[in-house]
Amino acid sequence: MAKKVTRRGHRTTGSKSNGAIVNRRARFDYELGDTVTVGLELTGAETKAARLGHIQLRGSYVVPKMNAANQRAELFLINASFSLATNVPKHSSREASVVDTRARKVLAKRREIDQLVAARNNGSTIIPTKLLTTSRYIKLVIALGKGKKKYDKRETIKRRDLQRENAKLLKKI
Repeated sequence: MAKKVTRRGHRTTGSKSNGAIVNRRARFDYELGDTVTVGLELTGAETKAARLGHIQLRGSYVVPKMNAANQRAELFLINASFSLATNVPKHSSREASVVDTRARKVLAKRREIDQLVAARNNGSTIIPTKLLTTSRYIKLVIALGKGKKKYDKRETIKRRDLQRENAKLLKKI
């Protein structure tokens, strides 16, 4: 694979991430509703991991926590895995990366936060569906979701198989 040089001189390999990291499992486990694009408060190493596509959103969710200083809710991304590279020599026996799952603050407008908190109090879950790294800022697309039951998941699998078979038949014609 040919290496490209970005405008700031960092080398990147042609990755399949395409600037977006998608949580494919969220569409299977939840009935997703409204989406909101928000920012994330990240460190430098986490930003680099995001740009390289070393993030996994499976099993992550967003929760509101009350800020003690001003008694307002803030949103935090929980259980998202960032594989952070450490400065270790290439042929060392030590591990070259560390998986970090700490809580990260979600940056959104006050009105959006209040709407998401109200929806969460009504029984919805706030799920991250996509992490966008195409522009200068790293954005997170979150959606309100309602958990599917097991029979709903089986129904989704059947519908997807039928669509795949119909597409095969139409392709033959």
